[in-house]
Amino acid sequence: MRPGLEKLWLMAQINLLPWREERRQILKKEFLSSVALVLALSVGLILLTDRVINSQIDDQTARNQYLIENIKELDKQVAEIRDLQKRRDQLLARMRVIQRLQGNRPIIVRVLDQLVRTVPDGLFYTELVAVGPDITLTGVAESNNRVSRLMRQLDASDWLANPNLDKVTAAPEFGDQANVFVLTVHVPAIEEALEEG
Repeated sequence: MRPGLEKLWLMAQINLLPWREERRQILKKEFLSSVALVLALSVGLILLTDRVINSQIDDQTARNQYLIENIKELDKQVAEIRDLQKRRDQLLARMRVIQRLQGNRPIIVRVLDQLVRTVPDGLFYTELVAVGPDITLTGVAESNNRVSRLMRQLDASDWLANPNLDKVTAAPEFGDQANVFVLTVHVPAIEEALEEG
């Protein structure tokens, strides 16, 4: 038996009223100590839960900050990659232009050779302007017959086509029948090269 109960038992034998009162006091003390223990445990559990939740919030905040920093770094890398791709595209475009020009080089040489070969005696060029697949020739001829012969020879060339006389004016400073002419001739090979490029 517990020491307090043993005493009560003895008192119970003597007088019943004090024994019941004492028993109530003991039960009341046990109840209050149980309530205090439960309250202490509850407060401890609440504090522990609060610390755990705050710790999880701090961990998640740290993870979010880490992700934000890495996302910023990745954004920088993506911008660098886009810049590199843009530069790459520009370089490829330049390479295509250079390849096209190198591919057109033999065509230009042949066209200039044909222009020289088709020039009849008594005629010379003063200006040659190329715009796309068309070449505008300006020159001086001793007579209209020389211009007609030039047009026939240009039309017969494998590299030149469709000679078109734009303008003829007299040029007495070069001779009595001399004329200044402007004529346009088409170069099909250059047109094909431009369409491919």
